[in-house]
Amino acid sequence: MMANSPADILVELEEAVAACPPERCARILSGMVLLLTGSRDRPQELLANVVDGVLLRLTERVEASALVQLSTALAELKVAPPETLRRLASHDDPDVACPLLLKSQALATSDLETVAASRGERHQLAISGRSVIEPSVTEALIKRGGPICLALIKNPGTKFSDAAYAALVARADQDGEIKKALALRPGTPDPVVRKLLSATPGKPNASSAPPAPIAPKLPSSAAYASARPEIVALSRVGKLNDSTVNRFAIRGETANLFTALSVLSGAPIEIVEHVMVDGDCEGLVMACRASRLNWSTTLAILSNRSGARLSFAERERAQHIFETLLLSTSQWTVRWGEIAAGAGTIDPGHRGARMGVSR
Repeated sequence: MMANSPADILVELEEAVAACPPERCARILSGMVLLLTGSRDRPQELLANVVDGVLLRLTERVEASALVQLSTALAELKVAPPETLRRLASHDDPDVACPLLLKSQALATSDLETVAASRGERHQLAISGRSVIEPSVTEALIKRGGPICLALIKNPGTKFSDAAYAALVARADQDGEIKKALALRPGTPDPVVRKLLSATPGKPNASSAPPAPIAPKLPSSAAYASARPEIVALSRVGKLNDSTVNRFAIRGETANLFTALSVLSGAPIEIVEHVMVDGDCEGLVMACRASRLNWSTTLAILSNRSGARLSFAERERAQHIFETLLLSTSQWTVRWGEIAAGAGTIDPGHRGARMGVSR
């Protein structure tokens, strides 16, 4: 009489499991978990595939608490029964699915994408906490929105595609938390940060902009020439700091203030003049950020440049820009970017009179 084939044996096991009472199924399940987790010296892939069908049968016969234990155990394995893994990871009960979604290295990227697109918030948050998240999974999660986007941004293991960045930038228009988190995230490409900053919520447009502040009178060339030696000397001894610049702003010492911003930010004096007279505060906030000044000093400069008190909305917007900006982006924009290009519209004769003090 010929021995049964392995396939026949597995069929018999599955049929036996289908007929045994639930409490015995739970004991069998515990034994199979021990077999999987304790067989380090056996071929893991072969063993996982052999027991997969039986485990699937068992998952239909045991209570949720046993499934949670199974899921937690399988989450630690680099190789696990694939069909059982897939079923548990997509289980309706988050307590069953989340251990695998958070930790399992055996789950395929396609399985994670499917769960991200079809299951609830707890499932998605578990995926967003993984140590590494592939770009396609990131895109699937971003489509669901909500707190998932913030969780992805704050996870250093998240990988973003160009499409994912574009989707987040679009969401950031309506969500300041997303904008701030993405702008401050290490590794966010500079072009993405510049897009975020160019779409600041509440930025006035041509039809709704409030009246521009009274532009401060620009210092003369003689005033710059007189101020520069003192500013350079303060910079060399490390005393061109927030306290000093704050004092310049409060006292209305415009030549000292403009020269200080030029020296600290590395921007030509005509760019400093440009942002100081611009009706929108964004350029001036960038110049202050590029100068490594703190928010208190920046606020003093904003408040004293026009002689008019900032409104609450203007102050809130300025602080949001300041806290969102990266130092590198601010420096690039002030020295070489849109602000520098905008400063090119200043009258050439006016600029020429000051070029001697811009460096």
